[in-house]
Amino acid sequence: MTAPIPRDIPDLPAIPGIPTLLPSHVPATAVMNPTRRPWAAAYRLLVALGATAAVAVEVTFGGPLRTLSHFAIQSNILLALVLTLAARRARTARRPLPSALTGATLLYVVVTGIVYHLLLANQASPFGLPGVLTGEATAPTGWHAITNQILHTVTPVAAVLDWLLLTAPGQLRLRQAATWLLYPLTYLAFSLVRGEFLPGSPGRYLYPFLDVDRHGYKSVLGNALLIGLGIYALAILLVALDHARPNPIRRRVLRRTKTGFRLQPPVG
Repeated sequence: MTAPIPRDIPDLPAIPGIPTLLPSHVPATAVMNPTRRPWAAAYRLLVALGATAAVAVEVTFGGPLRTLSHFAIQSNILLALVLTLAARRARTARRPLPSALTGATLLYVVVTGIVYHLLLANQASPFGLPGVLTGEATAPTGWHAITNQILHTVTPVAAVLDWLLLTAPGQLRLRQAATWLLYPLTYLAFSLVRGEFLPGSPGRYLYPFLDVDRHGYKSVLGNALLIGLGIYALAILLVALDHARPNPIRRRVLRRTKTGFRLQPPVG
């Protein structure tokens, strides 16, 4: 006969001399070996070089002050810098850049492409200006035609592909969407102040929907409000898609780290 097991076992006293272990946060890099991503680094560096070359051509042939004042030029410069840093981190197996920076860069370059194709290059738009970088109402030709497509079409598409195929999902946060609007608001103020300091100049306002001489401040501010709401809605959409899309990086890592060993049933 064995003694019955008591239902309530009293707590054992702590053993002196053994410290109590406290829970601690263990980073993912402590349990997973960082992996180099040369293909991601090469792709990002290629896109950064393309954006830099297009900006350099526009600055050379279009004048530095006017060219650098465009939202498309500034967003592509930011994209080139961010992708260069991201390429270096992917090549050296370091932690990625902060999501607040990469998400803002993605948003601005996507806004550049959307605004150009929906408002500036669209024949049905009342703000049509296909040659926005040159200030002409006709489509650009020569080198300007190539750089115009790179800055307004190629780099936005390339940035989206980098986000979808080469970036881990779930990094963007909804609270970041409001802070991403600070740069468009700053650019609006810069554009209006620039127009006030260039009276009588044909390139006084770089974008037709911000032309105070043609539309007045009331209409310009109304246009800016609608575009700002559209940018905020796009930012929220990017955050939602970032948390809903699959993780292509994890699949590649798991496929690469398979050992090939399989459990076999016992013999005999």
